[in-house]
Amino acid sequence: MWTLLKIELFKIFRRPRTYIGFGAITIIILIIQVGLKFDGESYLELMMGGINDTFDIPYHLILNGYLVAFIILNTLLIHLPLLVALVAGDVVAGEANMGTLRLIMAKPFSRTQWMVAKFMSSVIYTILLLTWMAILALLVSIAIFGTNDMLIARSSGIEQLQKADILWRYLSAFGFAAVALSTVAALGFFMSVLAENSIGPIVSTISIVIVLTILSEMKIPIYDQHVKPFLFTSHMLAWKGFFYSKADANGMVIRGSIENISSIIKSLLILLVYITGFVTAGIYIFRKKDILT
Repeated sequence: MWTLLKIELFKIFRRPRTYIGFGAITIIILIIQVGLKFDGESYLELMMGGINDTFDIPYHLILNGYLVAFIILNTLLIHLPLLVALVAGDVVAGEANMGTLRLIMAKPFSRTQWMVAKFMSSVIYTILLLTWMAILALLVSIAIFGTNDMLIARSSGIEQLQKADILWRYLSAFGFAAVALSTVAALGFFMSVLAENSIGPIVSTISIVIVLTILSEMKIPIYDQHVKPFLFTSHMLAWKGFFYSKADANGMVIRGSIENISSIIKSLLILLVYITGFVTAGIYIFRKKDILT
């Protein structure tokens, strides 16, 4: 399996489109960091509304690397699936389009082994893309803005996380995001099995993600009750839950706590079910597929 995985990773990273995601992430994050570095206080004043008219807010302390990373994650993680689709949607269909699918099936490996290797290579690419984003969004932001306590705006008010209680939350959030993006990779893999050219699966995957994301964000009761709970896009942003803490009787944040860990676990399980379903269906269809004519 390791041999197959190395082959598939070589195929992915020799394509120019593979590096589009890394380049796009780098440019967007640097733009956000530069903007916040030179005019971050104005941005915070806008986000705080009129609260600065009542309180003397130390914006120079609030604007630190942890908060900047949180702003970047909220901006980018909803768009990152589109970059994942560029590679995952091409992983099988691209070879069918080039006519090399028959050749690899002549190798002494089963179809299932090839498909598992192709999906795993897509997941590895996804994790590398997310890791690059984490380095730029978190580590570079910390290097530029430093660290301090972090303020999280919630519907019930503003919550303050202590400096020493933040880093593990980011590690957990990135781990959850890896599973969420792997769901998109699994969808792209499944769509790729169904097509004979790479454009169709890529566009289809992106379209599905966009449509389901819109449905997930719509505030319509019938969708809230009967549609949203079953959409994988509704659970992809559950990483934010790691930054919501429990409060004690005095309203003080309990260090190391997570307000609704059961909801995060539920979302994680639902995403894993989707991954298993997409990959299993893709492998089953490919095993029945006629690639000789």
